[in-house]
Amino acid sequence: MDSFNDVLAAAKEYCKERLVDATYNLYIDGLEAVRFEAGGKVTLAVRNDFICTIVRDRYTPLLKEALASVLGFDVEVELVVPAAEKQEAPAPAEPEPEPDGRYDFTFENFIKGPSNQFAYAAAQAVASNPSGAYNPLFIYGQSGLGKTHLLTAIATEIKKNHPEFNIVYVDCETFTNELITSIQAGRTDEFRQTYRPADVLLVDDIQFIAGKESTQEEFFHTFNTLHGAGKQIVLASDRPAKEIKIVLTSDRPPSEMTQLEDRLRTRFEWGLLVDVAPPDFETRVAIIRRKAELLNLHMPDEVSEFIANHLKSNIRQLEGAVKKLNAYYLLEGIQPAIGVAQNAIKDILNETQPVPVTIEKIISEVARTYNVSPAEIRGMRRTANISSARQTAIYVVREITGMSMEDIGREFSGRDHSTIVYSLKAMEQNLENDRRLKETVEDIIKNVRS
Repeated sequence: MDSFNDVLAAAKEYCKERLVDATYNLYIDGLEAVRFEAGGKVTLAVRNDFICTIVRDRYTPLLKEALASVLGFDVEVELVVPAAEKQEAPAPAEPEPEPDGRYDFTFENFIKGPSNQFAYAAAQAVASNPSGAYNPLFIYGQSGLGKTHLLTAIATEIKKNHPEFNIVYVDCETFTNELITSIQAGRTDEFRQTYRPADVLLVDDIQFIAGKESTQEEFFHTFNTLHGAGKQIVLASDRPAKEIKIVLTSDRPPSEMTQLEDRLRTRFEWGLLVDVAPPDFETRVAIIRRKAELLNLHMPDEVSEFIANHLKSNIRQLEGAVKKLNAYYLLEGIQPAIGVAQNAIKDILNETQPVPVTIEKIISEVARTYNVSPAEIRGMRRTANISSARQTAIYVVREITGMSMEDIGREFSGRDHSTIVYSLKAMEQNLENDRRLKETVEDIIKNVRS
């Protein structure tokens, strides 16, 4: 390894293989190297006090194990919060963006819209009045819609207002793994002492409790202990409580299985159930613009709207598309444009969403057909063959993508609206009078769509 940063990067990969994505992204990915002392002491920076507490209490053993696997010897791990984070000063109206575009999962950074407004309001109510508003709060919705963001925002806000509170945030898979480890080691009492003294318990991905009988039993008693003591419980799931299959297999009689299932599911429904739906168009555009702002990336409105029109169900996909456009700009100097956005999202779209034909693909196919280069088609040369190829490309782009005249003009060296209109009209006339041209265009369209 060339540096401490390289060591930490390798250790992070070790952790990533052993944690669910949500846990890794929240607590491990943001760790930064501070110093590595000769005596075997490693100091790492954590973004804020809340995250620091969680990492110190729950993930220090894993970090030690990861670092030892990379270095070949044991180390001590110290976690620190940069001094700037500890200053007691009023929070800025707009949080300062981080260089990589990440942001803390706070209420201030949550983009609200009709699809998540109720869940957001409920989360705020719980954060403002733990145990006095809705207990438990059960947030459900598809992956990538902001449930983890809301859970973390609740924890952060409560910690700010009640620093004395014992706040425990865990994903269901980690809860299960810790229970298994404690059973194997004969330390279930220690396991219970991790969760049952909590003032606030937040459990992400609770749907993974399905089929895990011991986990269900332990969580049932933990839930009862905390709820009976007036402690706040917040749960997140990718489906409504009634759709979580609590017990799949068991060595217990069916009557006992049903009893546990009903009791646990009923407890999920004691408080308030709120859903987070896929964001509407306006909210998606707002998310894209905010992410671009955090990356200091100039994002034209038409590009934001194009992405929002094609990525409709997952906030992570929207953010991923913006990150990819930023990478194009930083690495190759390519400014965000619709053609670039088409290429950026083609690998993000899921199987139910057809991959849009990119302008690059259209121009490449036209260039091949006319035996010219794509650069010549986009450029300003006006030889007969190049002009014909350019008119054909403009026509096919309009026919397949439905882009506006202005957007098409920008893709062809900034040509104005009137030039594009002229090219389309000329092409339409030529197609009416030239059967061979019509067949050529039909072949091009067929090839780019295949």
